[in-house]
This record gives sequence, C-alpha cells and structure tokens, in this order.
Amino acid sequence: MIVTVTLNAALDRTITVPNFQRGQRHRASNALPLAGGKGINIARALKTLGVPVVATGLAGGQAGTRIVERLTGEAILNDFVRIEGESRTSTAVVDPAGGTYTEIYEWGPAVKPEELATLLEKLHYLSQGAELVVLAGSLPRGVDDTFYAEAIHDLARRQIPVVLDCEGEPLGLGVEAEPFLVSPNQREAEALVGQEFHDDEDFDLGLARIAELGAKNVIVTTESGCVALLREGRETVRMRAVAPRVEAISAVGSGDVLLAAFLAARHAGRPPEECLRAAVAAGAASTLELGAGRFDPRQAGRLQAVAEVTELRPVAGSAA
Repeated sequence: MIVTVTLNAALDRTITVPNFQRGQRHRASNALPLAGGKGINIARALKTLGVPVVATGLAGGQAGTRIVERLTGEAILNDFVRIEGESRTSTAVVDPAGGTYTEIYEWGPAVKPEELATLLEKLHYLSQGAELVVLAGSLPRGVDDTFYAEAIHDLARRQIPVVLDCEGEPLGLGVEAEPFLVSPNQREAEALVGQEFHDDEDFDLGLARIAELGAKNVIVTTESGCVALLREGRETVRMRAVAPRVEAISAVGSGDVLLAAFLAARHAGRPPEECLRAAVAAGAASTLELGAGRFDPRQAGRLQAVAEVTELRPVAGSAA
C-alpha cells in the first residue's frame, strides 16, 4: 500500500468556457468538480493503475466536507483530519477555442499546532506496513517549512521510504532529510540547485547535485517528459524519457500522474527504463483529459509503446 499526504487539499472546479474573454458574461459548457491537491491527484492516478492507496491530509469546513465526499465517490480510500479552517477552492477556466487555461487559487486554511499533531498521529497509524509514503504539495498557513523534513526523518526511523514532491524552502529542507525519491519540475529543480538546465550536461550535473544534497533518487519533470537519476543496488543510472507529442487539452497535474505511474511500475517490479517509459506515457495521456490526476490507461499504453528512453550524456567527474 502507498499512503499519500495532502496538507493543502482543495476543491477543484474546472469550467469549460468557449471563447472566454475577460470582462464579459459567459455560459459554461461543462463543469467538472474534483477533490484536488498534489497528493490527492497522485492517489487518483495510483488507483486508476490498480495500486492500493490511501489518501490522508487536512480538510476543513464545507469545502473539506465536499473534498472527502468527492474522494469517497471516486472510491479512493481516504482518512483525512478535519480542521477548523476552510479548505481552499480552486477554479480553472478552460477555453478550447482559444487554447487557454486560466487558474485561480485560494490561499487555503490556517492550521493549528494541535491539528498538525493529529495528522502526524494518523500518519503514524496509516504508514504501518506501507510500501511508501508520498508527501506532496504546498504547505498551508501555520505549517513550518521544516514539516516535510521532520516527517521524512520520523518515517525513516521506522524504515518507511518517503517520496517528496513540493517546491521552495520545504523542498530544499526535505531533500537534506534524505528521502527515497524527490520529483520536482524543471523550474523547481533549477531553483534548488541555483542554475538553469539547457542540455543533457546541465541536467546531468543538476541531478547529481540534488543527489549530493541528500535525495537517493531524483526525477525532474520537463515539458517533454522527464530526466532521472535512479539507484539500483550499487548501480546509478541517469536517463531521459520523452513521450510522443499529443494535442494537449490541459497539462495541469500531468507531473502528478507521471510520478504516480512511475511508482506503480516500480510497485510491479519493473526495471527503471520501463518505469520511466510508463511514467511519461501516463503523464502525456493525462494532458488529454480535464481534471488533474485523470487519464485513460489504454491511451497511456498506446503512448508507452512509442515513448523514448535514453541515457543522459555522461559528464566526466560528475558525482553519483
């Protein structure tokens, strides 16, 4: 079983508005409400792939009630801590005619120390016997940037591997706590190491630097797929995986699906190259759907057959 943790869960509404224009009155042609947040998106994708998963985190107010109801309606096993503050609502406006995607995010709730302590107690219980714990997404107000790092250390003491998917200071501190895997996007990875990535040499050095900071494995998502540093026993491999081009409807949440598909393939015992091929194919398939974490596994299978995985060009003297 995999446990996903979402501290800043959201009630996501995706509204389709053809020929959307600011300052004008419109009638939506479609509306899709979903429970959202990175950990929830990952749980949704894992369930689609048949991996046992339970989603936990913080949920408050009417929005929190609807988040839990939506998860239950999707048959996603969940056990959230109810908090006093109101969970955030996020709205996305899709204009299929203009090819635009406009997002409006709320700040989310302030979290009290006792609510956070209750979540940690629940995580201790849910993680018993878990294969992995995934800590994903932004931290709400009132939660210190050290939260993920402290959770990684705590879980490590009980020999539970942790996957970390976040950004900014929580990512930097979390990497130093030596998680099993980190999965930033390219922008987040560049900010972490303090340099831009333009070619294979840049990516190779960037992956090595993130590994030096503490991460045992690294996947950096890119516009075309991902690059990865993966350790198998004493061997370390660095690879680039590229999915075939598709006519994307929305790329929101594609990185979450990519990570989930990688974890699902790893759960099934597949080798690193196949894990990455499955990951970028599922991520590409998710861009053909509205709603984060949603994709058609059959479409992902077709894309996987033509996805490309190659070794990154080695750099002399780069660290493993």
